[in-house]
Amino acid sequence: MSNTKKTKIVATMSDFRCTEEFVRSLAAAGMDVVRINSAHVTEEGATRIVEIVHKVNPAIPIMIDTKGPEIRVTNIAPELGERLEFKAGDRVAVRGSEGADLTTREVVFMNVPGIVRDIPVGARMLIADGEVELRVVDKSERELLCEFVGDGALRSRKSVNVPGVSIDLPSVTAKDRRFIEWAIAHDVDFIAHSFVRSVRDLQAVQQILDTHGSPIKIISKIENQEGLDNIDEIIEASYGIMVARGDLGVELPAEAIPNTQRRIVEKCIAAKRPVIIATQMLYSMVRNPRPTRAEVSDVASAIYERVDAIMLSDETAMGDYPVEAVETMARIAREIERDEAHFKPMVDMDMVSVNHEVTAQLARSAVRASTNLPIRYVVLDTKTGRTGRYLAAFRGQKTVVAVCYQLHAQRILALSYGVVPILRNQELSDRYHFLIDAMEVIEQKDHLDEKDLLAIVGGSFGPDGGASYVEIADVRRIRERNEQSCCK
Repeated sequence: MSNTKKTKIVATMSDFRCTEEFVRSLAAAGMDVVRINSAHVTEEGATRIVEIVHKVNPAIPIMIDTKGPEIRVTNIAPELGERLEFKAGDRVAVRGSEGADLTTREVVFMNVPGIVRDIPVGARMLIADGEVELRVVDKSERELLCEFVGDGALRSRKSVNVPGVSIDLPSVTAKDRRFIEWAIAHDVDFIAHSFVRSVRDLQAVQQILDTHGSPIKIISKIENQEGLDNIDEIIEASYGIMVARGDLGVELPAEAIPNTQRRIVEKCIAAKRPVIIATQMLYSMVRNPRPTRAEVSDVASAIYERVDAIMLSDETAMGDYPVEAVETMARIAREIERDEAHFKPMVDMDMVSVNHEVTAQLARSAVRASTNLPIRYVVLDTKTGRTGRYLAAFRGQKTVVAVCYQLHAQRILALSYGVVPILRNQELSDRYHFLIDAMEVIEQKDHLDEKDLLAIVGGSFGPDGGASYVEIADVRRIRERNEQSCCK
């Protein structure tokens, strides 16, 4: 367990290849969280993934992405074929569609009825991640007159980005609502909501969760300029953040992405929110058994930034080398994390609200102690997972073993940096017995000497009372105290 990687791996799963053997192989390779992309799966397919994953191991958390409020080109009229070729300087009309309008060479329809109203003359419209670019040269009440900036092929249902323009889109689409309600009914742990622009988008999702009394946590996907403009309030209102660099890379110049990523990561750590880096991290491994050096450097850079998790998409969902991709990512994480000179605990950072929260203060004290003393592990018990998340935020060098009393808490902590969550039956609980459970798990992979020190973050008033103390004790004294407690 002392060699356990601290950076977590999120792997995207598709229903066509999801088998018990496949899930086991990814978990053994280093996968920590399963992701389902609702844009590429039916509810029946998603249900099959959940059932298989939880059959293999009910402790594996599951995250589902919503499609979010996207702009897309409508289907091309069938008689025109699968694609429409255009040359630079060609002009087309762009209109919003109320329903089943088909795109032709003369009129490109998009799935947002009010799109003409919101887009000004001079705006750039990037289609299919920038493969096709239109410039708005004129507009009327009914349509936009657009000119192709370069040669390009237009295809059905491709996504559209309009950098720097705020467009009135629904926070939750009808399909999103169906999948959110599906997630509530199928014991999913995270909803990664796409194209979050402001707190309003999060409130729309949370309202659905609250109506059903669901504990599902919301991960906000940052994919556009509006989301960046409101990043502080979005972080504050979210459980965690995903930096989705695909659409973000269309909205921003490529050279702006690294600094943007770094700033978001820093803000998330300061706010004690898990942060995930996503999109094409090992994309060449969709078809090749080994990554490029540039991809290895990209993964390594994210780990050096101290992110909670890194994500694989096509690499595991439909690639030829899914297990190898997870193994590669895990090897990179372990190698980079060996650089202890860089990975010093972040106990002196200016962390949001830390001076006003008892739990945060105790977590910082435990991490600081594990730096100054030869402590082997940090151990805690937690009901909601909050204490474990706070310990993760300080990025200590010692593995954190979190004894959880609820399965959902165990699952959500699987996303947090450096935390190994385990589950125990709360009915057997007393003030100290969780330490014995933690040591039993540790000793399955690592030897504990009687003189080894543990840093303990616990609660004197039971799991419902939250953390109230930090204790440093050696293994021998912990066992002696437990024996005395059992004899009473």
